[in-house]
Amino acid sequence: MTPAAPQDGAIAAAPEILIVGAGFSGLAMAMEARKRGFDDVVILEKAEELGGTWRDNTYPGVACDIPSHLYSFADHPKPDWTRAYAEGPEIQRYLLAVAEAEALRPLIRFGRTFRRAAWDDAARRWTVETEAAGTGAAETFRPRVLVSAVGALHVPATPDLPGLDGFAGPVFHSARWRHDVPLAGRRVAVVGTGASAVQLVPEIAREAAEVTVFQRTPPYVVPRQDGPIPPWMRALNRALPILPAIRRRLIHAVHEAQHAVFRGRPLAVRLAMRQWRRNMERHIHDPAMREALTPDYRIGCKRILSSNDWYPALARPNLRLIPEGVAEIRPNAVVAASGREAPADVLILATGFHVTDTLGALDIRGAGGRSLAEAWADGIHAHLGAAVAGFPNLFLLLGPNTGLGHNSVVLMIEAQAAHVARLLAEMRAADIDAVAPRPEAEAAFAAEMRERLAASVWQAGGCRSWYQDAAGGNPTLWPGTVGEFQRRLAAADLAQYRPVPTRETAP
Repeated sequence: MTPAAPQDGAIAAAPEILIVGAGFSGLAMAMEARKRGFDDVVILEKAEELGGTWRDNTYPGVACDIPSHLYSFADHPKPDWTRAYAEGPEIQRYLLAVAEAEALRPLIRFGRTFRRAAWDDAARRWTVETEAAGTGAAETFRPRVLVSAVGALHVPATPDLPGLDGFAGPVFHSARWRHDVPLAGRRVAVVGTGASAVQLVPEIAREAAEVTVFQRTPPYVVPRQDGPIPPWMRALNRALPILPAIRRRLIHAVHEAQHAVFRGRPLAVRLAMRQWRRNMERHIHDPAMREALTPDYRIGCKRILSSNDWYPALARPNLRLIPEGVAEIRPNAVVAASGREAPADVLILATGFHVTDTLGALDIRGAGGRSLAEAWADGIHAHLGAAVAGFPNLFLLLGPNTGLGHNSVVLMIEAQAAHVARLLAEMRAADIDAVAPRPEAEAAFAAEMRERLAASVWQAGGCRSWYQDAAGGNPTLWPGTVGEFQRRLAAADLAQYRPVPTRETAP
């Protein structure tokens, strides 16, 4: 039963733990908290359903780029995945099933948009203000612990293109797919060649009369061992759970080994380059197009994409690749930087998401009224990607320097959620009601990240990417393996934090 909405501005609840977001991160945090005996948990979700990225992204061809058996919770294996790389709807159904199995749905307040939060030192709690969808009514929550589980891929990045507002036909971002817009027989222009475009372009090219793709920078796209998992294999996995468990371990090991590409290990780089080149040249025979699809930066500098359909789609007679950025949008056409014009009836923006600036935009004020924006004036950072000095009992899942380019981010989420829950249990045992990371510990971690990333392929590989912030730093990625991160988080305890005294001022 959905709780009745309180009067405008009234206190809706004062839970022990308040989690913002009901995607992979939010569900993981709630499950870990319950394991440690914290049952007073509330999850805020801005939408009317859980799922996060997999609820919002419904474009044709949407799928995960990590094998299914690894892109799932360790405690909730799914033996009967239908594909080696699960498609979006199946991942969404999986999250719904996990929430049902763990009885998490009653914890979720749907249709609540986070607005702002401030630490109340006198009450030793957070004051969190939200807005209810539809009515716009304000609600206030007073948790002791605040956990951001908002994720990184939920705020679409819409480019500021001259004339965009004057386009005569439908315009939409890939993450806000218009299922009411038919594409059959129409001329479609797609801006962008990132992960979303690589998945959706092959699908829409099968029905559109013409597809024009505007590519500012070509990606490296390697093949993958994808395809349906036959019914007999799914039945065997259900009968013998050890089989998918072994498969999960093998997939994890293979992806961990791929980290050598990002470390610049010559053999690993050569193998990856061979995979990419064979994949591209097998399907693209025109020398000019091959040249246009060849990146001028080191492999790994931008996210390495995987697809068996991208290059075949580019070779279709109804698809045109324009290897330039967009200069202007006209009512019935898109104009490239060189002046080349592509007539279009529908415009799709596959232009990614705001990533590095999303966390910094959160209106959160810690001890002494200091905002996150002020704390991050020189760039976003957090101890272990999870906590910020001067912000008591605030934890970030998938915070700064926790992204990956080679393995399942669910593993990172689980490591962080387990760390936060374990820390809260240690606080309870020590009768400590509020902590924040030691400034020296956070500063040391931030310095380590800068040093390790400075010479990495992501910073020195000859490209600009969404991993980087406006200043050119990389607050997005974890530079090591998943195993290293898991060990670091498992070893981190209360000693790296300090109790927050009353009336503490932010350092």
